[in-house]
Amino acid sequence: MAKKVTKIIKLQIAAAKATPAPPIGTALGPAGVNIGDFVKRFNDATQALVGNTVPVVISVYDDRSFDFIMKTAPAAEMVKKAIGLEKGSGTPNSKKAGKITRAQVKEIAERKMVDMNAFDLAGAIKMIEGTCASLGVEIVD
Repeated sequence: MAKKVTKIIKLQIAAAKATPAPPIGTALGPAGVNIGDFVKRFNDATQALVGNTVPVVISVYDDRSFDFIMKTAPAAEMVKKAIGLEKGSGTPNSKKAGKITRAQVKEIAERKMVDMNAFDLAGAIKMIEGTCASLGVEIVD
């Protein structure tokens, strides 16, 4: 018989840098999850992704066991990393923070496609272009 999922928790954690401190501890504690076990398993699974933020979806079962699924990094982080940007523009319509090529946008869309709500690559590229616009990043050919 399959275990019953009692809670689903979504977090964004720096790869290989999870600690039992808040926000992880405060999210997992009330669900009855062994926080130390989660931290160890997450850090081991994300050793190769150091320097990225990893969204994770944690399914907690009725017997307090859990499993988690790691997603790809947020699109905004991927855009900033691709062009070496520390942070986006505070006023994206008037002040541009940087420039990105269409090839880089396509590459990000291809990597992000598995976690996006897009039917095809063209739709995913449009979503990444929207992220660029909100960051104040200009798309050039």
